[in-house]
Amino acid sequence: MTSEYLAWAKTRKPGRYNLAGSGVLPYTIRELKPRIEDIELNADSLYGYPPLQAAIAGHCGVSEDFVVASSGTSMANFLALAALIEPGDEILVEDPVYEPLLAAVQYFGGSIRRLKRRPESNFQLPPPNDVISSKTKLIIITNLHNPTSLAVSEKTLREYGEVARGAGARVLVDEVYLECMYEKFSSAAQYGREFVITGSLTKAYGLGGLRCGWVVADPVLVQRMWRIKDLIDPSAPHPAELLSVIAFRKLKQIGEGAKALLARNRLLLKEFLFECDRLECVLPGFGTCIFPRLQGGDAEQFVEILHERYDTDVVPGRFFEMPDHFRLGIGGDTEMLEAGLQRLKEAL
Repeated sequence: MTSEYLAWAKTRKPGRYNLAGSGVLPYTIRELKPRIEDIELNADSLYGYPPLQAAIAGHCGVSEDFVVASSGTSMANFLALAALIEPGDEILVEDPVYEPLLAAVQYFGGSIRRLKRRPESNFQLPPPNDVISSKTKLIIITNLHNPTSLAVSEKTLREYGEVARGAGARVLVDEVYLECMYEKFSSAAQYGREFVITGSLTKAYGLGGLRCGWVVADPVLVQRMWRIKDLIDPSAPHPAELLSVIAFRKLKQIGEGAKALLARNRLLLKEFLFECDRLECVLPGFGTCIFPRLQGGDAEQFVEILHERYDTDVVPGRFFEMPDHFRLGIGGDTEMLEAGLQRLKEAL
């Protein structure tokens, strides 16, 4: 079992104008300003480095026994699924979905049913009673939704939690893009022990190189995940742990810069969409991506033309099982985004 999307992302020849990224502009170590005396190569982290465990717990509003530190959100999702899925379990996975999540469920032998987020309903989740059955063991949701960046309301998530609890199921919410709401976000970690939350500092803060991710879950599940982690990722690079603690101390400042960047870029995006009648798109209020549908043409061919003739990249919709769409990222450098959107307009 492999991820077709990640293989594409890692092996494609990148275009000069990259609108395929899904995070904000990388934050540099020069901006983070660590002192050399703050960094050590080795320490006894054991089941988490205590200062980092405390920083993650404080950020998520839970106690430290609810936290598993992980190498990014992808590892967090893998650990959570490994702890939650037995072969043959009925797993509800949203559609469209980030392809590596679907691939991971298949890897663990889950029996997949789809949770349709339909374009005609602006990709909103259906009522939980319509989709959760007595056989359901796990529901997987991304919030903000990947690829549309649309938010799921607290009311809807609580309704899913209530129905899942009655069915003896769990709800896994990948919140890596929810961080892009910055001070406005409310984590489902606060909504009940049926929720399992994953996240990281990667997308919203430009700190992907730190690989600072986490799972927030019931302490019994947390212990299971630590034991699984022993087998595949027994210890984290200590310099990254130390730098992550520094990043948490400066997170408000880092977030303010990222938020300002996204605000500038969203204005450019609105102007572009206003002038463009070939794309059908729900414009989200937050996040780093949109997921437009190409009207009256072959989107797969269009993405290839955009790359080959205009040196500009977006993510093909086939990686989200919607080949008439594509994902476009707005978190990069503003000048690069403006130039990329101009080329996109010319290609259309």
